[in-house]
Amino acid sequence: MHIFSPLVGPPGRIRMAATALVLTLALTSCASVPPPNDSMSLAQTQLQSARDAGAADYAPVDLGFAQDKFQQAQAAMAERKYADAANLAGESIADAELARAKARLAAAHSQILAKVKENNRLRRLGEQAEAAELKQDQHQTAPPSASSVPPPPTQDMPAPSSSAISAPAVDGFQTVPSGSQQPDANTQGGQP
Repeated sequence: MHIFSPLVGPPGRIRMAATALVLTLALTSCASVPPPNDSMSLAQTQLQSARDAGAADYAPVDLGFAQDKFQQAQAAMAERKYADAANLAGESIADAELARAKARLAAAHSQILAKVKENNRLRRLGEQAEAAELKQDQHQTAPPSASSVPPPPTQDMPAPSSSAISAPAVDGFQTVPSGSQQPDANTQGGQP
């Protein structure tokens, strides 16, 4: 039977390489990550910006997520878990930015609705003023009704022009065609 030895080569060299590898891994894992002070400051600034934009009213859930992540980041900083603190601060920044954007959007939407409401109110006032003006114009230009205005006075008909009157007959009398009646003296219309 053949037995293979896992260690090939001089035993001192392998042990030295293994020891160096273990030391390298130990130093790498113990190497301290610098505290994420800049990320923590930025997260705090973004949280305040979101609050100032009205995220408490318009995006309370996202603001709550950002605040929770920031508190977790602070706890990780206190435990000197700087890598975790940096990740949590980054998440807090993202949530705070989202909350601020939603708050600004909601505030803009609210302003738009207020403007639309004001425009509708002004439009109704304008339409009412226009209708009142039209009614007043119609009242001023409309012909008066028959019951409120007396009828115009009757005038005598004007006399016909002299050219319309024929010249008198030669003997001074006008002849009346036979078969026609003579007008009564009592009727209006002038001489026979």
